[in-house]
Amino acid sequence: MISDIVIVCIAAVAAGFIDAIVGGGGLVQTPVLLLTFPHEPVARLLGTTKIPSFCGTAVSLYQYSKRVTFHWKLVSWIALAAFSAALLGSRLVSLVSNTTIKPVILFVLIGVAIYTYTKKNFGQQEAKEIPLGTALFRGILSGLIIGFYDGFVGPGTGSFLVLVFIGLLGNDFMHASAHAKMVNLATNLASILYFSSSGLVMYQVALPMAACNMLGGFLGTRLALLKGNTFIRIFFLIVVSGTIVRFAYDVFFR
Repeated sequence: MISDIVIVCIAAVAAGFIDAIVGGGGLVQTPVLLLTFPHEPVARLLGTTKIPSFCGTAVSLYQYSKRVTFHWKLVSWIALAAFSAALLGSRLVSLVSNTTIKPVILFVLIGVAIYTYTKKNFGQQEAKEIPLGTALFRGILSGLIIGFYDGFVGPGTGSFLVLVFIGLLGNDFMHASAHAKMVNLATNLASILYFSSSGLVMYQVALPMAACNMLGGFLGTRLALLKGNTFIRIFFLIVVSGTIVRFAYDVFFR
């Protein structure tokens, strides 16, 4: 058991580091947990990942808050929408198979990678002013969709949120990463509330993973703030590419 915890804790450090920069840490953390504890119910393992994800995201959000100006009114409404949808997604995860949604996600991610790679200034420009009403509509709708996805499937949520804040809400990569953390914190909290109330959390695993995820989140955020938008864009492409490979494996080889 101790060796298993060491393995998942190493994965949690890596996940926290990746999540802090562009999201997508669940692509590391979740598969490792599933492989390390193959006899545990999937819903219980997914519930266990939410606590370290929440803790690492909280550390990252705090670090960003000292350097980045938040659009609190807009992000708060998006986070509330995402929170509500994540509760529903977490409720359904043990009832409905998610295999049908993965091919759709795979093709969306391929499109994201191609678009980000070809648009060299994507997320590099100064933040654009979007009318508040338009931004609220786009943000809340996106929050509902991505929040449901995070509760239901999970991995890659942070990357989707970064994309929304850049492509639909006019943020640069730095602000998009910071805003995404606040929304992701809300979706993780919703899942924790559901999974913990249903007895679907392995606390003896989740708590040491949480400490390690926080360490990774701290290191990743410091690096992102130091390196800026260009570095985050490159890291974003790397993580999205990894997400594509992961989902392609799930779709075509499992």
